[in-house]
Formats: sequence, structure tokens, C-alpha cells
Amino acid sequence: MAEWILASASPRRRELLSELIEKFEIIPAKGEEKTEDGLPPKALVTELAKQKAREVATLPLAKGKIVLGADTVVAFGNKILGKPKNEADAFSMLSMLSGKTHEVYTGVCLIYPTSEGVKELALADCTCVTFNKLSDEEILAYIATGSPMDKAGTYGIQDGGLVESIQGSFSNVVGLPVELVKSMIERIKEERE
Repeated sequence: MAEWILASASPRRRELLSELIEKFEIIPAKGEEKTEDGLPPKALVTELAKQKAREVATLPLAKGKIVLGADTVVAFGNKILGKPKNEADAFSMLSMLSGKTHEVYTGVCLIYPTSEGVKELALADCTCVTFNKLSDEEILAYIATGSPMDKAGTYGIQDGGLVESIQGSFSNVVGLPVELVKSMIERIKEERE
């Protein structure tokens, strides 16, 4: 298998990828993400993962290597919840999610060399997450930790106390669906044999 590059600075993605790949470089994509307005969440994360992987794959030092790009969004109803702008925004989002079920989507794109040239494989995973009913005090205490401020949807599933149950991949909610990536790796291994 060729050498790997993770096109993300996320410590959570780095940790999850290390469960599957022993050695990889980290070269975060820096470009501005552009998508069509109104894309459904699954199409949106797939497109953003492709953009990140493609940006890094064009770098000279990525030649001949496998590049993994990923993007995660939290969706509630038809609304995509990004990172909170401030504490009031975080409070509003967490209040909205309290006691309800939402979806977390992660798109993954692998760009890899083959004997026929460079190919691309992009897929997405979805996990349904149900929140506990949270009091205003619990929400404010969580915001005070600072943890929600750099996370899509204003929370980290690994923080505990927020989530009642999940249906689907836990690692998907953290930021990289390990099961999906493993199957993608198997697929490209077969193709390259």
C-alpha cells in the first residue's frame, strides 16, 4: 500500500485514522470550501471531502500517495448546524437539540494512484444521535467548559452526558467513520492488485 496523507488538522480524525493506518502524514487542506446552496447534507459532506482531498492531492509531495479528505456536519431537520459563532449561538443550538434526534454526516474521499492513473472514491456515512433532555443549567455548564465552541453542532460526543443514544457509527460522530474507511481501503486494495 502506498504512503498516506490525511488532509485534516483534526486531532480526532488523526486518532481514528491511526486505528487503520500505521503511518501517515498530516497536510491540512487550507482552501476555501465552496458548494452549491441547498445541497442535502450527505451530498454536501461528500463534496467538501472531495474538495479537501483534491486540494492536497495536487501538491507535488502528494504524488503517488493516497490522500484522505473528510468533512462532518450535524443536521437537524433541514438545517445544517456549523460551529457556534459565540456562546449565545451555542446555547441556542444545544437547546434546539435537547431531547431530540438529529443526524451526523461524514463524507470521506480517497484519492489514490493506480496503474491506470489517479482515481477517486468518495462515500458518506450517517449516524442518528438522540440527545438527553438538558436543563438550561446543564447547557450553560457545558458551554463554560469551552468544548462546544470548535465543534460542528456545538458538541463532542466524547464529552459525555449529552447523548441518550446513537444509531450507527460512533466514530462517524467523532469525525471519521472507521468502518466505512476500512471498507474503502479494502476496495482500493482489491482494485490495485
